Amino acid sequence: MQNLLNFLPLAVFLIAYKLRGIYFATQVLMISMVLLVIIDYLWHRRVSRMHLLSTALVFLFGIPTLLLRDPMFLKWKPTIFMWLVALAHLGSQWIGRESLAQRMLQPSLPEGTTLPRTVWVRANLAWVLFYLLLGAANLWVAFNASESSWVNFKVFGLTLALMAFAVGQAWWLSSRTSRVVQG
Repeated sequence: MQNLLNFLPLAVFLIAYKLRGIYFATQVLMISMVLLVIIDYLWHRRVSRMHLLSTALVFLFGIPTLLLRDPMFLKWKPTIFMWLVALAHLGSQWIGRESLAQRMLQPSLPEGTTLPRTVWVRANLAWVLFYLLLGAANLWVAFNASESSWVNFKVFGLTLALMAFAVGQAWWLSSRTSRVVQG
């Protein structure tokens, strides 16, 4: 249910864009992000940092998009978000007991599984590189493709890329688990 809730603002953004264009979609996205944060709080009694960051960025880039009637502001939002997440992953190498990749992916491994720190460092650095490249890809599409193509890339391309990378990481970590357990 939580995963469905995470994708709801994107789905609403896409529908609003198809119905009435980028400015209406920006307004709807801003409202849906506020609702996501409220639901997050009511459901968990806390708000996810990722949701807070994303909501803040939607407003930071959505307001100038609406006021200046320039969608380029909103087009920067995914890149800034991805690059900030890359920076957070990089910083987590030295801050805290576990990297963000480990905190995110360890629960998907069989219970009691331990992996060497070097494996988690590689996984975490892979996420850093992935987020940097994804942010750059967003900028390339934003500046070189039509607005409609960018909207589709934002909704489908970025989402599918994130899912595929997460699955690839889980598979890679599982292959490392087998070696550690057997070796």
